[in-house]
Amino acid sequence: MTQIVKKAIIPAAGLGTRFLPATKAMAKEMLPIVDKPTIQFIVEEARASGITDILIITGKAKRPIEDHFDANFELEANLKDKKQLELLKLVEETTDVNLYFMRQSKPKGLGHAVSLGKTFVGDDPFVVMLGDDLMIDDLPLTKQLIDNYEETKRATLAVMEVPREETSKYGIISPLSEVRDGLYEVDYFVEKPMPDNAPSNLAIIGRYLLTPAIFDILDHQAPGAGGEIQLTDAIDTLNQTEQVLAYLFAGERYDVGDKFGFMKTSITYGLRHPEVKDQLREFIIGLGKELTQEN
Repeated sequence: MTQIVKKAIIPAAGLGTRFLPATKAMAKEMLPIVDKPTIQFIVEEARASGITDILIITGKAKRPIEDHFDANFELEANLKDKKQLELLKLVEETTDVNLYFMRQSKPKGLGHAVSLGKTFVGDDPFVVMLGDDLMIDDLPLTKQLIDNYEETKRATLAVMEVPREETSKYGIISPLSEVRDGLYEVDYFVEKPMPDNAPSNLAIIGRYLLTPAIFDILDHQAPGAGGEIQLTDAIDTLNQTEQVLAYLFAGERYDVGDKFGFMKTSITYGLRHPEVKDQLREFIIGLGKELTQEN
């Protein structure tokens, strides 16, 4: 059976203020985890999930993202001449996906960024993938959402349990009923509630499968938390006419949206990287011994 969902939107227009001064003149999405920019992990997940067309929403200082995914004929020819075929494979890894770019001129929020993809999406269901969340599982999370849509024909968001004290960092769902194990109908969605007001600790984690009905809602969506157009608010409205589902992700999630999360992710991926894992492991063990002796 031919896969229905073939399009994805990747919002990448944020200012990256948490990583200043590194992001003063560099897109935060280009910060590398060992040797790969964070946004490439997202594009590779989309590709592995059967997505063929990707719209990346960019902003100021984001031109390096376009350059990164553009063909580099001089580099590719050099690698071919030197028979460095493994490196060539890495450089060409995402060249079979159709990539499009659009600029968000003003930072009006995630909902506004997604709304810019209305013409690109047309009448098709689509995926929104946020670059701050790297997901690891045997089957890519985006593909899990697509498979669920093939079965239910309903918009579906990925969620995970988070500590109750951290609900103010996320969009949170109020689960209504469990359709099957790990799949919930939702009563309502709320953006960044304080712990005392959070209806659950099930947080939206940066992968959304949406229907094109979201665009008409976003066109009239009033600003919400932070004075921005919030995608979560628009999804809550969508849920009143089209039942939206929440899918509990059971894999590994790495948050690269803040300094500590980025450092943890870099270390974790480094310990799996074939070129540096042994040296990094020895370094960490040695560092642990030093800290133990100091204490």
